[in-house]
Amino acid sequence: MKFLLIFSIFVILSFGQTPNSFSEELALFTNSNVYSPDHNLQVYGTGLSEENLIIRLFSPDGSIAKFDQLTTNSDGTFNYNLITWPNPSTNFPYGTYTVEIISTAQNGISQKIDVKFSSTTELIDVPVERHVNTLVFAPETAAINQPFRVFVQTTSDGLLIGNDSTELLGSTHVHLPSGISFPLSSSFKTLHQGLFFVDYTPREEGTHVFHVVAFSKGTTSHGSSATTVLSQDLGGISDQIIKLNSILDETSSELDILKSEIAGFDSTLEKASNKIDESTGTISTSVEYISEASSQLNSLLFPIIASIGIIVALQITIIARRR
Repeated sequence: MKFLLIFSIFVILSFGQTPNSFSEELALFTNSNVYSPDHNLQVYGTGLSEENLIIRLFSPDGSIAKFDQLTTNSDGTFNYNLITWPNPSTNFPYGTYTVEIISTAQNGISQKIDVKFSSTTELIDVPVERHVNTLVFAPETAAINQPFRVFVQTTSDGLLIGNDSTELLGSTHVHLPSGISFPLSSSFKTLHQGLFFVDYTPREEGTHVFHVVAFSKGTTSHGSSATTVLSQDLGGISDQIIKLNSILDETSSELDILKSEIAGFDSTLEKASNKIDESTGTISTSVEYISEASSQLNSLLFPIIASIGIIVALQITIIARRR
């Protein structure tokens, strides 16, 4: 009875076990960590018996550089020459690559290994690590309540990476002059793979610091840029300077015209002065003539007046005698 009970429990457990309850088995290895041109990238490992596996090779920018399929042996092992590294090019630049193997029979589980493609032959001295760089481009000055655009570039081993700004730039923020921080991760838009931008409108005067945090495949990179927000931007000041220059040009033209008119007025004054001098000379001559005429007139009138005086005196004498 005990044997039958134990056997029944074993049968129930065996038939009640679903395929998902089997332990997952997938392992991936490479023949080296660092490669140079003309070296073979050999991948090997284990999976289920005669299982179809997908092998992908990702370039440093995250794009798929090689894609293959293979079937494991009856014992689950596999050994496959994925690629012979070519000379570096835009399609295969130096940098950190990722080898991924995906199981098609085990719920799509996968394994990944990072390898380095390098120019050096001292393979053991080359570290297999990613270098993510973040650059931030923001204007040096801006005007309050006037929007401006901030650009962000993210690269890994010199190649642009990232398409989802929310995931890649999830911790990005701006430090305001008042001391508080404002998140920007949800405001970015994708211009191109690895190129993002945000339109930002400042509400405070002072220095705004944009702190961009990029996170890609376990590696974090920081970048920052500062913008000084003024009450008026340089564009407005430049317009005022241009307007002032225009006014100065008009004033200069008017001064030139006035100068030419004054030059003509000087010649007119000179002519008038000469005429006045001539007129003064003429008047002086006339006065001399009048003086001479007056003297001649006096010489003519004096005897006549004397004669009249004598006649008047004789008449007075005659009248006095008659009385």
